Amino acid sequence: MIESDRELSAMVQELWDNDVNRLKPGTDYRISLQGKAGNLSTLNDDYDAAGSPLFTYVDESIFKKETFLAFISLLDNYESDTGEPEIVTPEEEVENHKFLDSIVNTSAMKIVHKYLVKKHISPEDMTAFKEQLYRIWFELYARRGSSRPDSSGFEHVFVGETRGGRTVIGFHNWIQLYLQEKLGHIDYKGYSVNTNSPQPDENKHILALQFSWKNGIKPKGSIFIGVSPEFEFALYTLCFLTSPNERVRVSFNLYDVEIVCHHYNQKHIGTTYPVLVKYQAVQ
Repeated sequence: MIESDRELSAMVQELWDNDVNRLKPGTDYRISLQGKAGNLSTLNDDYDAAGSPLFTYVDESIFKKETFLAFISLLDNYESDTGEPEIVTPEEEVENHKFLDSIVNTSAMKIVHKYLVKKHISPEDMTAFKEQLYRIWFELYARRGSSRPDSSGFEHVFVGETRGGRTVIGFHNWIQLYLQEKLGHIDYKGYSVNTNSPQPDENKHILALQFSWKNGIKPKGSIFIGVSPEFEFALYTLCFLTSPNERVRVSFNLYDVEIVCHHYNQKHIGTTYPVLVKYQAVQ
């Protein structure tokens, strides 16, 4: 088991403490965990341990905040099926830049930028830094099995993709999950736990789950719930740029977490998501 990275843990704790737009469980949103999801290798796709949606309430006034608005505007810009080449229209490129402009002005990204500059990983110049972020998150590349650019870090992590029409890949964002569930496109099938993972908690901010989307199934996914787009964007950028390993362990607030971060050609994010190791003892 890898030790938690103390320096990165301190950075993530600072990000957490400065996530002023984070929603409060039970107040700003409520979820209903219901049953434990089945193992799809031994069950058919129709097995459902949750008869009701995951989200029972979200205070949507948060979606009017600048970073949430800019984030949500990007969610309809992608072809979900890998192998379908992505065409980025001029309007979509403007939306990408507008999102980055809103993100870099948040406390979270300012904290990360300052740290990355100090480590000589990112340029101090803000225009150059945004170019670096654009390359990491929005530059298109060809995912496995495709000959043409059909994916990006942002699409995979935050929007979700389908492979062969049957498997959901990526899709590690609660806002997209909530909005797609509200539209009737998501069927939540229950929470996921293995022998070593802690039981999920409706009042905690990390959840492993199973769901179907666009005729495909996500056998097991892991997401933060209720956090702001800037927190996730800052956290994943930090882990991608500072850690040569594809898993980094951090401890912050109530959580001991592994951040999985697969690089693609060392230039782009292939995927990234949190894996809850354990809950921290309350001090």
